[in-house]
Amino acid sequence: MVAKKRSFYDFPTPALVLDSVIVRDNIQRLADYATANGLKLRPHTKTHKMRAIAKMQLDAGAIGVTVAKVSEAEVISSPDLDVLVAYPPIGRSRAPRLATLARDRTVRVAVDSMAAIEEMSAAAQASNAVVGLLVEIDVGMGRTGVSKSSATLPLAIAIERAPNVRLDGIMIYPGHIWESIDKQDEPLRAVDSLLEQTLELWSRHGLAAAIVSGGSTPTAYQSHMVWHMTEIRPGTYIFNDMNTVRGGFCSLENCAARVIATVISDAVAGQVVIDAGLKTLSTDLCIPAKDTGYGYIVEYPEAHITRLSEEHGQVDISGCDSRPVIGERITVIPNHICPCVNLQESVWWETPNEPLTQMHVDARGKIQ
Repeated sequence: MVAKKRSFYDFPTPALVLDSVIVRDNIQRLADYATANGLKLRPHTKTHKMRAIAKMQLDAGAIGVTVAKVSEAEVISSPDLDVLVAYPPIGRSRAPRLATLARDRTVRVAVDSMAAIEEMSAAAQASNAVVGLLVEIDVGMGRTGVSKSSATLPLAIAIERAPNVRLDGIMIYPGHIWESIDKQDEPLRAVDSLLEQTLELWSRHGLAAAIVSGGSTPTAYQSHMVWHMTEIRPGTYIFNDMNTVRGGFCSLENCAARVIATVISDAVAGQVVIDAGLKTLSTDLCIPAKDTGYGYIVEYPEAHITRLSEEHGQVDISGCDSRPVIGERITVIPNHICPCVNLQESVWWETPNEPLTQMHVDARGKIQ
């Protein structure tokens, strides 16, 4: 982190700025919730991809970290750290690299197939390491994970019998739940019911799940409704975005990450163009409000970012009482902050009464 004696407005744009006060508040709020509800916290680092922020989460009580890919684990994790890779270890390089990491740290991996178990076991044997495995159940996302409790049993038994792997428990991801907070009780109870069936099935066959890992940002503060869960893995909560704002899971004041962009053109009537395009903001529409454009402009709430090309963002200002002028800098809260961070080489860290500092995005582009 290198100190820069610059004002907020004279660095090159587009640039992503992190409000340190909001970041730390978001970290502490969820840490307090987890503690109060007897849950362990294993935050997903795919949102921020930065070692310094992972350390803040660990210092606040997180038991370890979650990563999406092996390359993220190699960058974010460190010796003696407990890291969960929430991605099947399929492919020529994944399992061997994970086994190498497991020599000096606790490595856990989610699996949903015999092939994944076999690959991880073989790699761990070759590296003389032990890797913990969690059987993933699909609780509604329809992406990875076996769909029935009964399908978890042969996987769990295979893990118990395979050399150099350890049956650590169960993983779920309730990423399909986007109902408002007051309507999440029923879908979360359904998730808990599936977990209960699975745990009872395992128990009848002499198996146990020390870890039941789940959670998401939209459901983070309702995680206590899933009684059988032992830990949660939210990621977006660290910064928040317009998905979480418009979903009713936070307020604009909880959004720590904002893109500063410059108005570069007003040649088309009723429109301005900013220097933040899809290489800065990504093309994700807002999940709860797909008709709201490609982000929220703080200074001009009535404006809509209607189109993104690689380097340009086209902004409809026809509904604005006042219009941005060429050279003006505006603040955009992205719809989905995770891919937005991955597009940045570095971000600006803003602390009250201190110079801005530049923070490298350590795991940027680590998608292997």
